[in-house]
Amino acid sequence: MWNPVEDPWGIFPIIVDFIEAHIFWFALASFIAVFMPAWYPLLKPPPQLPGPFLSPDLWQKMPLIGKEILSHNTRRFRFALPHPHQALGLPIGQHISLRAEDEDSGAPMLLRPYTPVSTLEQTGLVDFVIKVYPEGKMSQHLDKMTLGDCILAKGPKGRFEYVKNKWKHIGMVAGGTGLTPMYQVFNHILRDAFGDGTRVSLIYANVTEADILMKKELDIQARVHGDKKFALHYVLNDPPAEWTGSTGFVTKDILQAHLPAPGPDTIILRCGPLPMNIAVGKALDELGYSAEQQFQF
Repeated sequence: MWNPVEDPWGIFPIIVDFIEAHIFWFALASFIAVFMPAWYPLLKPPPQLPGPFLSPDLWQKMPLIGKEILSHNTRRFRFALPHPHQALGLPIGQHISLRAEDEDSGAPMLLRPYTPVSTLEQTGLVDFVIKVYPEGKMSQHLDKMTLGDCILAKGPKGRFEYVKNKWKHIGMVAGGTGLTPMYQVFNHILRDAFGDGTRVSLIYANVTEADILMKKELDIQARVHGDKKFALHYVLNDPPAEWTGSTGFVTKDILQAHLPAPGPDTIILRCGPLPMNIAVGKALDELGYSAEQQFQF
């Protein structure tokens, strides 16, 4: 209650009347002052995500951030992209050119095509599984790189691009490091097992069992998906005792037994050493696969 002794100028009733007349705005201001800090991030526009990393006309640096020894001559190299939420921008079925300076030999550059094994959804980094050959200048260069060293990348490159459900059944014949483009394609298909009805049959040839790239991953995929989705058959030149796969080279009989029959909904992909590619291409011709039903990486 107003006391004329304590408030001889009559200011208190004026203040009360003002507050009562503007109570809504006082309440709104108090509400905003309390809750606006929590709301503000929701009111801001979403951050602009960077575009895909790869450019077909521009060499760009990728620093090495991880190297894992998979076998006596096989490494998994992990390179970082500039932004943690940036996509690589590589269509399934295509590859990247990597470039490096070869200081030891004095050559102006090393240039090789490689297919990543990382998934399409992976952002901020890219993985390659690469065999290190004694005579392989680029693989030797990569193996000598230390964390933080950079490689140059450009792409996408390639004539093949996988289209979901374009084929009912894809056959694959891979030799040695020729597995990586196959892995990129079938791994993408199997990750979308409910949306992509494409079946895959893979024949994978190597010299010894130790040469098989990512054997653990391959066996898990075959076990999880079964022959009706992903049929896997190994061929070794020098097999161990009690080997259950095929022995020797990839022959016409092996192709006929483990690949889908020729047809309009079938394509056969092959990638490997040149002699193998030539022999497999000739055998596929003899088995009735048209040129449109074959593709060589």
